[in-house]
Amino acid sequence: MAKKNQKRKVIGLVCEETGLRLYYTTKNTQNTPDRLSFLKYNPSVRRRTRFTEVKKNLGRNEVKARKH
Repeated sequence: MAKKNQKRKVIGLVCEETGLRLYYTTKNTQNTPDRLSFLKYNPSVRRRTRFTEVKKNLGRNEVKARKH
């Protein structure tokens, strides 16, 4: 039986314009420690927007604003 790779983590991708978490993917945290950012299609605005990485959280679909 194959070993489960412990270096890959599940992350969520959140749209910067709408704040919705629409995509999930995995990444190797040892090779890419910084946050990922992709241009992906957002169906609510019907165009490609920038999606950035956040931790996986299945309990909530929207992301709270950060406190500065």
